[in-house]
Amino acid sequence: MSYQASQEQLARFGRVAVVYGGNSAERPVSLKSGTAVLAALQRAGVDAFGIDLCGDADDLDPVRQLCDADYECAFLALHGRGGEDGTIQGLLETLKRPYTGSGVSASALGMDKLRSKQLFVGTGLPTPPFCVLKTAADLAPCADQLGFPLMVKPAHEGSSIGMHKVNSLAELTSAWQDAAQYDTSVIAEKWVTGVEFTVAVLNGQTLPAIRLETPHDFYDYNAKYEANDTGYYFDNALSDAQNSELADIALNAFDAIGCRGWGRVDLMQDQAGEFYLLEVNTLPGMTDHSLVPMAAERAGMSFEELVVTILDGVCA
Repeated sequence: MSYQASQEQLARFGRVAVVYGGNSAERPVSLKSGTAVLAALQRAGVDAFGIDLCGDADDLDPVRQLCDADYECAFLALHGRGGEDGTIQGLLETLKRPYTGSGVSASALGMDKLRSKQLFVGTGLPTPPFCVLKTAADLAPCADQLGFPLMVKPAHEGSSIGMHKVNSLAELTSAWQDAAQYDTSVIAEKWVTGVEFTVAVLNGQTLPAIRLETPHDFYDYNAKYEANDTGYYFDNALSDAQNSELADIALNAFDAIGCRGWGRVDLMQDQAGEFYLLEVNTLPGMTDHSLVPMAAERAGMSFEELVVTILDGVCA
């Protein structure tokens, strides 16, 4: 038998709405996350149903969907703008419906890569040097300041959408033009040559860190959700001191943003062994390729136990 929520938990949870879909660029991933979460909650005995926010119908209104539905708690499985950036969180606060994940301000900060990095710098947390690319006139000075290679990112997208590694001014120009289609705020970050790690956080504790390996230039959308050649390793060759440092940086970043409940922190380790924060994900993916369920399984926690534990933290 799979993991079952306790009768006490079921009484506290009541009816649970798994909110997923949305209309951001990450809708396809959110649909997969929501479907997986809903099935796991139902297997654990939770009275859960799904709300595909907006869906494909022109006459659907997300406010009406969340106002009219019958539920006591919301499990958020949204990704991207409109669902991960504090918007839905604010609506649920107004409706006085408990929901999983971080609150309004932390969700907004976590979704904003630029302001997250500014916060990391201000609190003394390590993050790669960066430039803000507002116009074409910013490109050459940024290249002179940081050198190549660079990573170009839309500030408000997730799942590596619109991201590019660039090695020349011509590539930087093309990457900026593409990223600017997704966002008016674009950053260029100094490339860190080394190893990428991700650290899941659950109720104030870190789960086992995962080392990522991909034949791609970086851990892009295809490597995250589609490819079968991405490597995920828990035997990360770090010393005890380095593992402790990695966990501390992840928790400090999570706390600096103001996150609560659960999330994921992505970092790089350069060839000298120094760690650098990339970003904090306040609503990470929960698909069959996703990292938080993978880390939870390594810690001895099934997918069903993971989603019930996440829910348990907010539905009192």
